[in-house]
Amino acid sequence: MSFRTLDTVDVAGKRVLLRADLNVPVRDGKITDLTRIERLSPTIRELADKGAKVVVCSHFDRPKGKRVPEMSLAPMAAALGEVLGRRVRFVEDCTGTAAEQAVDLLAPGDILVLENTRFHAGEEKNDPAFSAGLAKLADIFVNDAFSAAHRAHASTEGVAHLLPSYAGRLMQAELEALESALGSPVRPVAAIVGGAKVSTKLELLGNLVAKVNVLVIGGAMANTFLAAQGKDVGKSLQEADMHATARDILAKAEAVGCSIVLPIDAVVAAEFKANPPTETVSVDAVPGNMMILDVGPASVAALIRQLPSLKTLVWNGPLGAFETPPFDAATVALAQAVAEATRKGDLRSVAGGGDTVSALRHAGVIDQLSYVSSAGGAFLEWLEGKTLPGVAVLED
Repeated sequence: MSFRTLDTVDVAGKRVLLRADLNVPVRDGKITDLTRIERLSPTIRELADKGAKVVVCSHFDRPKGKRVPEMSLAPMAAALGEVLGRRVRFVEDCTGTAAEQAVDLLAPGDILVLENTRFHAGEEKNDPAFSAGLAKLADIFVNDAFSAAHRAHASTEGVAHLLPSYAGRLMQAELEALESALGSPVRPVAAIVGGAKVSTKLELLGNLVAKVNVLVIGGAMANTFLAAQGKDVGKSLQEADMHATARDILAKAEAVGCSIVLPIDAVVAAEFKANPPTETVSVDAVPGNMMILDVGPASVAALIRQLPSLKTLVWNGPLGAFETPPFDAATVALAQAVAEATRKGDLRSVAGGGDTVSALRHAGVIDQLSYVSSAGGAFLEWLEGKTLPGVAVLED
């Protein structure tokens, strides 16, 4: 995949509309995690330093086309200013007279944040008139919001048809990481897929089976596969209506030479709560009154032994109920082993998805993999092999 980047455009003196993702976590009016703003700052800094008039647009939350004061981007503009150590202006609309006048006042190197694009119904409808209103504010469009690229909205897709369009540095890093992980990876390549339900990751599993050499299945999703093989999983969370589908996936994998790895042992408990009495059992001997809540130590040891034979690893979803100790043990142990293999230069590791990012942060290795995607839905759709509208418009 080849796409247009900032290396191929002169932005000096130009008005640059930068689609960012300022949809950051907020609690009681305070931003609780600045990761997305910090990851965006290199692109903004580069554009401003090259003399662009930087006009930042983003959505936040779901105001459903109406102005909702507590969903304003004003706090994000202030936080961006603090992260950059520069003055960042803010205007209380994203199209129309107020926005146009605010842009007209910008000098080269200035930075302006527009109000929440979703205050207008035209954003999510990808309305041509709203796209035109955004395009009127700029000479060039730069998309640095891979995390919103799976949505064909006015500020991600519509406006890109009206202005010369480029990938920002964060978008570029994300696309290059994903291409190296699944587009044209160094083999052998493995994928770890965890999470609760087979039904929500059907397309993902189907696509990965055709692309990877080894597919590791963990989380409650593994329970469904084990049950589909006729094993008794006790009171474990599993999807009885997905057994035939699970068997189809196993058969497809065998047909294309993809090795599927399921747990051989499990950590079980009678109830799901923090630090209950637990047992470690073979997956062939799960007591009827117990539930599987984590992959067992023998399974994890086998996965860790396999790491030296791999060149590339893609990870989406934890192995167990990691938010509740001690059911974080498998995810933490494997994450630390993956980080070590990556540090040694033996493995290219790419991970993404909300729970995965939280689990890697919990394991203390969030910055020790080759690339950790901050995108949730977009990362998943890319792994599913889907075309992302916000990316397609940037391709050469």
